[in-house]
Amino acid sequence: MNSSKSPGLAGFGILKNTTCHTEKKISVFFSIIFMTVGILSNSLAIAILMKAYQRFRQKSKASFLLLASGLVITDLFGHLINGAIAVFVYASDKDWIRFNQSNILCSVFGICMVFFGLCPLFLGSVMAVERCIGVTKPIFHSTKMTSKHVKMMLTMVCLFAVLIALLPILRFRAYQIQASRTWCFYKTEHVEDWEDRFYLLLFSCLGLLALAISFLCNAVTGITLLRVKFKSQQRQGRSHHFEMIIQLLAIMCVSCICWSPFLVTMARIGINENRSKETCETILFALRMATWNQILDPWVYILLRKAVLKNLYKVTRGCCGMHIINLHMWELSSIKNSLKVAAISESPVSSKQINLQPLSTTGQ
Repeated sequence: MNSSKSPGLAGFGILKNTTCHTEKKISVFFSIIFMTVGILSNSLAIAILMKAYQRFRQKSKASFLLLASGLVITDLFGHLINGAIAVFVYASDKDWIRFNQSNILCSVFGICMVFFGLCPLFLGSVMAVERCIGVTKPIFHSTKMTSKHVKMMLTMVCLFAVLIALLPILRFRAYQIQASRTWCFYKTEHVEDWEDRFYLLLFSCLGLLALAISFLCNAVTGITLLRVKFKSQQRQGRSHHFEMIIQLLAIMCVSCICWSPFLVTMARIGINENRSKETCETILFALRMATWNQILDPWVYILLRKAVLKNLYKVTRGCCGMHIINLHMWELSSIKNSLKVAAISESPVSSKQINLQPLSTTGQ
């Protein structure tokens, strides 16, 4: 009679009427595969980023590499912690009453789900803003965007995500075991209280806002790079920026495709408390889509680099037998070339000096 009001059993109310089932062997297998692939991918990305950061420590690219390192480290710990808890739950036959009497594991699982869900989205939006400033205002970026400021932004983003994750605990609201009995999150079944709706809408609105900021900033960055490319054709030959443009397109596509279903589903549940059996299956599908984002992040941000695209061009050229792009465009990094051309276009004095340099060399 009083078990529903007990703090220790606050998350067990959903276990009585479970409407969503998963196969134990298949789920354990896929959970281990996802966790292993995510850990290996992000570990490789961290190694590449750290090596690149040592090379560009004093250059404008250092801030981008520092933010990218924070992103892949967050994804790594997300796979490690959430994946380990998920595998333990599947291996224990989802018997929450046996190993979660005090609801501590469910609370930790819910906090990690919220934190490792929002933090990469926030970091992605911060990276998009940083790239937009670096391309459109390179002088301001080089003088104001120091490593100290970037580390402060990383700390603030992480603290804000922690605050959002701890908000239900601070308000004495327990995280709930979901209908599939495989993960914990905000209350998503029979949502009638305004506070439960608020948490769902807060999570979805913050995530969608981060995606919108990333989309807008990446669009502005891509348009600016294309404009710089067309302006610099006469002055510097064909100055292509395929590395940055391909990364921007991949970032926008992967983030929107992977996260939009889960965020929209949470918003719909927060607005409408009635749920059906299809909604439970939709939540599981959307959750797995969001998990793929953390797996694809290192491949998008790190492995779509100049060297990889250069080799891909060679393979494509050998297969098609077509001379599409001259290889001399890879002599300078696309990001560095974009910043250089944008800085020249911003400063008329420096552009005059650069235009006079060939005359002085020919006079000598």
